[in-house]
Amino acid sequence: MTTRVGRLLAALLAGGLVTACSSPPAAVTSATTSAPASSPSVEPRGSATAAPAWLGTRVLTVGANGFAAAQDTPPELRDRSIVTTDDLPPPADGGFHSTIQAVPPDVLSRSTWTTACPVKAAELRYVTVVFRGFDGRAHTGELLVNARAAEPLVKVFGTLFAQGYPIERMRVTSGAELNAPPTGDGNTTAVFACRPVRGSKSWSQHAYGLAVDVDPFQNPYHKGKVVLPELATSYLDRGTVRAGMILAGGPVVRAFAAVGWKWGGDYRSLKDFMHFSANGG
Repeated sequence: MTTRVGRLLAALLAGGLVTACSSPPAAVTSATTSAPASSPSVEPRGSATAAPAWLGTRVLTVGANGFAAAQDTPPELRDRSIVTTDDLPPPADGGFHSTIQAVPPDVLSRSTWTTACPVKAAELRYVTVVFRGFDGRAHTGELLVNARAAEPLVKVFGTLFAQGYPIERMRVTSGAELNAPPTGDGNTTAVFACRPVRGSKSWSQHAYGLAVDVDPFQNPYHKGKVVLPELATSYLDRGTVRAGMILAGGPVVRAFAAVGWKWGGDYRSLKDFMHFSANGG
């Protein structure tokens, strides 16, 4: 999750915000990818359906603790299986492909990176990977990651694609998204977000590009009364298994463990079912 921490982020970045930087270093590979161009409409495919018209539009009230109150999951999202809207061209052959390159200036400028972040732009990489949607089709996603995490994450998502694990959406988080008021229904798989740990002033591993959140709605964060996304409360029941859920000992946990990354579902003081990180934090 990356949209609940605007106030904390503002406090950390006060006086240091910029929207661009000098040109990044030469590409790590020769592969290039165009900027996202969203499809205007989506047709139902198989058991997946188009997103409800209201998705992402119902703003929740933030309380004194900096979070919106958890709510019952709307009926349309209790078994969430939404057709992917392509942000990048899908693979023509329907197979797995990936690219790793230095971060293009236009990608950096639409990300959450600023000079106040704890990682330099040159230490990040722009990665594209193919993922399987809930519609069963192959789609191209984009990630902004730490350079030393690029190859491990390509390996992980290649494994998940081969195993048919579904992902709804995968794209670089923007500053507008990070600071937007919560709607409690987001479901974007992402890595880099220049923000602190929830409820803290210390930097999150996301701010280093060393953590990833996978299908947040199916795999919510839970600590006390705080649930993120706020409408994902039905997915706190981990015994009622639905598509996209990450389970202990399951294929997603095993794929990340194979590259040495640890799962937030194993935390004791809270549960962060969406979260994987290089150092376990």
